[in-house]
Amino acid sequence: MEKINCKAAITDGRGNFSIEDIEVEEPSFDEILVKIKAAGVCHTDYDSLNWGKQIVLGHEGAGIVEKVGRNVKNFSKGDSVILNWAIPCGHCNQCKRGHQNICENNSPVTGQNNRGHAHFAGTTFNGNNIDRSFNLGTLSEYALVKKGAVVKNNSRKMSFAAASIIGCGVMTGYGSVVNAAKVKRGSSVVVIGGGGVGLNIIQAAKLSKAKTIIVIDVKERRFEMAKKMGATHTILAAENDKGLLKAAQNVKQILGGYGADYAFECTAVPALGASPLAMIRNGGTAVQVSGIEEEISFDMNLFEWDKKYINPLYGKCKPQIDFPAIVKHYENGELLLEELVSKTYCLQQLDQAFQDLLDGKNAKGVIEFK
Repeated sequence: MEKINCKAAITDGRGNFSIEDIEVEEPSFDEILVKIKAAGVCHTDYDSLNWGKQIVLGHEGAGIVEKVGRNVKNFSKGDSVILNWAIPCGHCNQCKRGHQNICENNSPVTGQNNRGHAHFAGTTFNGNNIDRSFNLGTLSEYALVKKGAVVKNNSRKMSFAAASIIGCGVMTGYGSVVNAAKVKRGSSVVVIGGGGVGLNIIQAAKLSKAKTIIVIDVKERRFEMAKKMGATHTILAAENDKGLLKAAQNVKQILGGYGADYAFECTAVPALGASPLAMIRNGGTAVQVSGIEEEISFDMNLFEWDKKYINPLYGKCKPQIDFPAIVKHYENGELLLEELVSKTYCLQQLDQAFQDLLDGKNAKGVIEFK
C-alpha cells in the first residue's frame, strides 16, 4: 500500500512538541484521506501537549479530499471538506436519539469503544503507529479519518482558514445557542468571556434575534470585536470580582433590575463555573459551555428559582445538519467567519501561535498549509 510522507506537529505528551516527518497510508474501505489546507489552534490543542501520550496534534481542520476508501460513495477527490471531531456512529443509543455529539461508540470524549479512529496502523512516526488527536490530527499536511468525520463544504467563497474553525469553536458557540439553550426572539443574553467561543455565541444570539446581548470580560480589548459580532452592551469585570457577582449587578442594572434569560460561561475558569447562574432571572437558563472538568462549589441560592443549568458538549452538534447550516448563514452574511481569523501561521510557527493563544491576542489563530 502506497504511503505519503508529510510534515506534522507531534507532542510527546509531556508538554513538548516538534515538527516531524510522518507516514500516512491510503484509506481503507470506510476512510478518507484529506489534504489539510488549514487548521485552527485552540486551548484544547495546547492542553493536549500534556495528555501523557505521543499524538499528532490538532482537531480543527479543513481541506481537500485526496483519496477515498472503496465503500465511500458521497465524496470524491478534490471535494472541499470540513472535519468534525465528534464522529457519530449512527446506530448507538445516543445517535438514534439524535445525540450524535455524545455517540457511545466513536466520541473520543464520551465514547467507550472509540471506533471513530481510522485504522491505527494508518499513521506512523519513526516506524511506529501514532494516535491522532481526537481521531483527526489536523496539524499535519495529511489526515486519515473515518468518513463520518468529513462534511462537504459547498461554499465557493469561504477561505480554508475560515472553514477550519467551524469544526470546534464556531460549532460550540453556535450550537450552544441554537441547539442547546434554544435562545428565543426578543430575549436577553449574557456571554461570559469574549474569546473565540464567546464571539460565536454572540453571533448566534444575534442570529436568534435576541434583543439584548451583554458580554463580560476582564480584557477590554475584546469588546471591539464583540460589538462587531453583535454585542449590545459590554461589562469590564474586575479580576477580584469573585463569581462575577458585581458584574451580575451591572447586568441587572442594564435589564431593569432583573437577570438575563440566558447566560453562557465560556472562560474555562473553574472559579466561574457557577457565574452564569448569578446572571439569570428566575426561570432562566445557565449554560456551561467551556467544559470545566474540575470539582467546584455552588451556592444553592443561585439556583433560586426555577433556574436551569446545562452543560452541553460541542453545541449538541449534528455535523451533517449543523455544518451546512453554518455555511449557509455565512453565505447569507449572517455569520462572520473570515473576521474571526485574527492571524494565520505556517506549521513551523506553531509555537508562536500557541503563545499568541495564551496571551489572548487572537480571536482565532489558524495554521495554513500550502
